[in-house]
Amino acid sequence: MGNNLYSFIGLMKKSGRLSSGDDAVEYDIKKGKSRLIIIAEDASENTKKRFVDSARYRGIPFVYFGTKEHLGSHIGKSSTAVLSVNDDGFANAFVKKMNDNGGADIVKS
Repeated sequence: MGNNLYSFIGLMKKSGRLSSGDDAVEYDIKKGKSRLIIIAEDASENTKKRFVDSARYRGIPFVYFGTKEHLGSHIGKSSTAVLSVNDDGFANAFVKKMNDNGGADIVKS
């Protein structure tokens, strides 16, 4: 399951439809660009709470997936705790891939 989804994350990054890091994701959320927020399973509790609260407040679905190191390595960074998918098609496709692989804890805010 993981490799296919991590590769898809890399594709979204190359397309320019994915933001990473706390500041960039927070900006996208506030500007209404985010369609799905991906939070690393090993993100700090403060980071999880911050982005879950923001997502719920703005009605953005979010999912816990992967580790900071794995997410980062597939987008060319050392690690990252949070990603913002800024395209409806990519967001829907990512959720579908997670569902097809039996591992979806997608929260519709």
